[in-house]
This record gives sequence, structure tokens and C-alpha cells, in this order.
Amino acid sequence: MSATTPPTHVSVAIVGGGPAGLTAAAELARALGGPGDAGSVLVLDREREAGGIPRHSDHTGYGMRDLHRVVRGPAYARTLVEQATAAGAVIETGAMVTGWAGERTLEVTAPTGRRTVTADAVVLATGARERARPARWIPGDRPDGVMTTGQLQNLVHLHHRRVGERAVVLGGELVSWSAVLTLREAGCRTVAMVTEHPRSESYAAFRLAGRVGLRVPVLARSRVVAIEGRGRLTGVVVEDADGERCTVPCDLVVTTGDWIPDHELARLHGLELDRGTRGPVVDAALRTSAPGVFAAGNLLHPVDTADVAALDGRHVATAVLDWLGAGATASPGVRLRVDAPLRWIAPQVVDPAGPPPARGRLLLWTDEHVARPRVEVVQDGAVVTRRRLAWPAAPGRVFRVPSAVLDGVRREGGDVTLRLG
Repeated sequence: MSATTPPTHVSVAIVGGGPAGLTAAAELARALGGPGDAGSVLVLDREREAGGIPRHSDHTGYGMRDLHRVVRGPAYARTLVEQATAAGAVIETGAMVTGWAGERTLEVTAPTGRRTVTADAVVLATGARERARPARWIPGDRPDGVMTTGQLQNLVHLHHRRVGERAVVLGGELVSWSAVLTLREAGCRTVAMVTEHPRSESYAAFRLAGRVGLRVPVLARSRVVAIEGRGRLTGVVVEDADGERCTVPCDLVVTTGDWIPDHELARLHGLELDRGTRGPVVDAALRTSAPGVFAAGNLLHPVDTADVAALDGRHVATAVLDWLGAGATASPGVRLRVDAPLRWIAPQVVDPAGPPPARGRLLLWTDEHVARPRVEVVQDGAVVTRRRLAWPAAPGRVFRVPSAVLDGVRREGGDVTLRLG
């Protein structure tokens, strides 16, 4: 049995050492004056090294919005760790938060033993994960050679393992192209990308680069209906929208996208969860339903880019400092909801008279492609706002809507619904 070490008290405990958690740690440590009993910021991360997913995503494209430069994933992760450490935050790795022992008291298991950490404020930044094959209900055999993007990148970038020669990637999101780049580095050819949507869900520039530069065939309006192989994967059966089937020989399948937040701690604490995101319900300041407990990053909007998650961390620091200074809690607000084909919205509560959400954006997810979306805001049966946006609403990536569309919403009114008109 592990030894039990004395409990710890800190000003802010941050669960998760990815972009959101590390950025929040840097902001808060600067404001609170660094380590020490009077103003300590502790980051608890279960991995051996902090940095989150970018740590093993060894390709470019990170840091544009928060660092204002573009770097490779590992360099981005190192930069965020260095910024948090330089600001005075303490980063404890190999520390698994397993539950709650009180209102803002965490149960922690680490190599040094088991202990509790009590904080004046807690920030949950646990991120999101891709659903593995069993959760996607893909029938067929159970051979070796089926993995998620995270598993692939871990094997290739951290352990430098060979993974196969011919791969099929399920999904067409940004992360799907990230998987293609990782496969290329591992010497594995991507023979097909399969998506149920009319086109790859990623931005047009990525689709063009994939077709021309990487020469990856995209099988649109299609789905994998069976996986074949006994000891080792030999191929997949693909069915198109007309019901025609073909077998694609391969020795590796990478399941990408289809994200779910790592919400176990939020659920264990009894936080109100949103049915759409399956993460905690938050207001524009990223306050959860529990006083002094905040959330940030892809736990709230699975899944957005790393730099947007980092900016969530910067945004939540203001509300945490308000709580530490005056015990400020969420003000009355109105609940935001969505109609199909929109699946979810974040944040879910806004105060029309209060400050806007992070970057002045509402984040939404759509299940259908709408080339020129018109957003309608409805309250108490009346359309408050109609606005045509210049960018598409596309499956597989976050649809960003300026929060100014809520300017006509009344605090004393009922729930607000956003829909595509």
C-alpha cells in the first residue's frame, strides 16, 4: 500500500498540465507572486512530463493565437511549461487526481504517496480524448493494428516505434491530417481517409495540401462497416452512401476525432454537466456550478485547437483572481441552448450585462455543413438577432460565432436558443 503523505494547501490547484492548465498557471502565478504559502499555484498532471497533447504531436501549427508565432508541438509544450515555471507555478507530474475529499479538496496519488490537496480555488483543465474503436461500434474482427491518434503519436514521437506500412484513417478533421503527418514520419503510407461527410471536415487549405502534397485519397460519404484480420489487421470494408462496398487492404487503422471530454472529476464532484459537450456547464467567466471550481480548455469544448485552449486558461485566470479576492460567484444569467443541426454551445450561461466570453466568441458544433450560415438568436419565442456569417459551419471543427449576437438578449427573459436560419 502506498504511503500517505501530509496534506497540502495551495491558493490554486490546477488539474491538467496541457495548454489550458499551463497558461492559467502562468497567469495566476504572476498575479499571486509565485510559490509560497501566501500565493501558491500547483499544477497536477498525470503524465511523466507536462505539456499535454502537443508534447507528442511533432509537427508545426501550434502557438499562432497565444504565442503569435507558429512552432512544432513539442516546442510549444516546452514553452508553456517554461512560462509557467518561470512565473512561479509548481508543476507536479505523475500525480493522478482520483477524487474529491471536500468542497475544494483533491485526492492525489503520486510516486511519493497518497495525499490530499486543499485549494482556495480549483481549475479543471483535464482536456478531451478520442473515442476508441469499442465506443464507435465498428463491427468485425479484433486484430492488432487499431489505435487512436493519441496512441499513434505516442508510439511514433515518444517511443520511435514502427506502426505499419498501409494505414486507413477514420475521420477527416484537423486531427485526422495530424495523424497522416505522423504516419508519414513513421514511414507508413495513408492509403485512404474515410469520412461520412461530403468532404473532409478540415479547412480547405488542409484538404488541398492533403490531396496534392500528401496524396491521400478521401473517401467521402463513406463509412467503415467491418474490420478484417485475425492476429493482425488485413483490411477494412468501406460502404459508400449508395450501399456499395469495397475492401481496402491495410495493416493499420487510426480512429480520429469523435471527442469526449475527460469529465470524470467533474462528474464525481457533482458539477452540472452539459448534455451536448458532456463537460461542465460554465458561464462566460468559466465558473462551474460549484463555488470556487472553474474549468477551461477542451474539457469544455471538445475539441478546439491548442492555442484556443491556452487562451481559455488566460481568460479563466481573471475569474479565479476575482474569487480569491472577494469570493465573487456567478451572476444571474440566461441559459444558452441550440437547435439541430447544432449539437452544443459553450459557454452555456451568459450575463447580458456582464463581460463577454473568451475572445468574444461563442463556440458551437454542427453536424451538417452550411456554407453561408445565418445565425438566429431566439428568446421567449421572438427572434432577437439574425446575422449572416462569412465563414461556413462545418462538421469536425468548432463553429465560432461573435458573442455580440447576444446584445439584444434580456437578462430577465427566458432561455436563449441559437439556430441556423
